Amino acid sequence: MNRRTWTLLTSVVLVAAFGLLGAFVRVPYVALGPGPTFNTLGSDGGAPVISVEGERTYPTAGHLNMTTVSVTDHLSMFGALGLWVSGRYALAPRELYFPPDKTEQEIEQQNTAAFSDSQTVAKTAALSHLGYPTEVVVDRIVPGSPAEGLLAPGDRVLSANGKPVPDAAALRTALTGTTPGTEVPIEVQRGDEQPRTVTARLGENPTGDQQGFLGVAAAERADVDFDVQIRLADVGGPSAGLMFALAIIDKLTPGELNGGRFVAGTGEISATGDVGPIGGIPFKMTKAREAGATTFLVPAGNCAEAAAQAPEGLQLAKVGTLDEALAALEALRNGQQPAGC
Repeated sequence: MNRRTWTLLTSVVLVAAFGLLGAFVRVPYVALGPGPTFNTLGSDGGAPVISVEGERTYPTAGHLNMTTVSVTDHLSMFGALGLWVSGRYALAPRELYFPPDKTEQEIEQQNTAAFSDSQTVAKTAALSHLGYPTEVVVDRIVPGSPAEGLLAPGDRVLSANGKPVPDAAALRTALTGTTPGTEVPIEVQRGDEQPRTVTARLGENPTGDQQGFLGVAAAERADVDFDVQIRLADVGGPSAGLMFALAIIDKLTPGELNGGRFVAGTGEISATGDVGPIGGIPFKMTKAREAGATTFLVPAGNCAEAAAQAPEGLQLAKVGTLDEALAALEALRNGQQPAGC
């Protein structure tokens, strides 16, 4: 073979090798894009997303859509390049979403737990706003802490160190002035059992704080005799909390919060109604607009990013609390302009 033939063969081999690498070799990136959106006032898989049993509910209309971000993993070089060139997706280092020290199953469990927690917190925020009573429960216990073996997740905390515990913050406040080694009485109730008092010997605080350490993360939940169920499969993360809370309020109050409009939004919510920022808001706005939304509720911490990338025809409403979200919806019902980004 002459030199020209060798050059041609070499070029063919290199192109074939590059093609194989591009098609099959995985790159250490994931693609982020618009994910599914669900109407929290509607149904999914034939069942209501939110149902209330044991309490009067009222008809709803329109949409209060929660939004999500899709994460595409196991990308080839060509696949990643194609998604990026489309302009609809962004690439991010895979280790940000799949830390190397955790298995994919552990990450899925973590996302599922965060989603479940967001549902519980959304119920508490909504029912507390409506005036229903709340209670303080043990959410998590620090391994090896004084509370381990003494208390259990789900225990209701009635008082600590002789002081009532009406909210989660009150548990830490009740320990003010204590030091490691101090013995404090804690009144708790487990399930339907009678309240009982246990004594905890406080330990050293791992943060260096001089206050005695109990090792309990407390949470608030609604203390009601009816059941609010949220059913939504294959969704993870905490960012649906705001929309869940609004939908619960809508179902438990007369009239339509959204005035029958198509409203979408996002935002993590606390038991006290504070709305926190989330990630991926450009993708969420894109999907919401494509689905038909005309207004999008934006966490205050995401407003600058949202305003810079909002799709045409999508009105933005800035919300920092549950009350502000309700005020924005009231403005829409009255034909007024809600506070924007």
